[in-house]
Amino acid sequence: MPRRTRNKLLLWIIVIGLANFAAYTVIYWYLQGDASNGKFEAGEYYLRGHFIHGSKGQLSEPVSRATWIYSFVHSITIWPTIAAVLISMAILARPHIIATMRSDSMLRGSTFVTIFITVVVFLTGASTLYFVINFVHALLIISRGESFGV
Repeated sequence: MPRRTRNKLLLWIIVIGLANFAAYTVIYWYLQGDASNGKFEAGEYYLRGHFIHGSKGQLSEPVSRATWIYSFVHSITIWPTIAAVLISMAILARPHIIATMRSDSMLRGSTFVTIFITVVVFLTGASTLYFVINFVHALLIISRGESFGV
């Protein structure tokens, strides 16, 4: 792929990723929390917003199942979004990092970029997996009619 085309694609990934993060932030504020921090009790779905109403947060009014599922899924998408934005930025900055970190450095620039991308993929992949497992676990508990959450 030509460099100019690749760079345009990477910039679009960054813009779309930042738009997703901004949308998540606005929706989190509007709903007063998200489902990954919420609970299910007595047939009702609740969201919890940390730092909106204090450090421990506060439960929202009951929300619909669709809102709760949407909120949880959008919470999951934040981790791959962070990965996509950081990796795109690293690839765009790679020539400058390589030029700055010459052979007299303890670590070469290309090695640094490779390590950085590997760490980003590992951490955001682990976080995504953690959220997906929690989501599936919550759905299984709900399907049995049991309560969960704090």
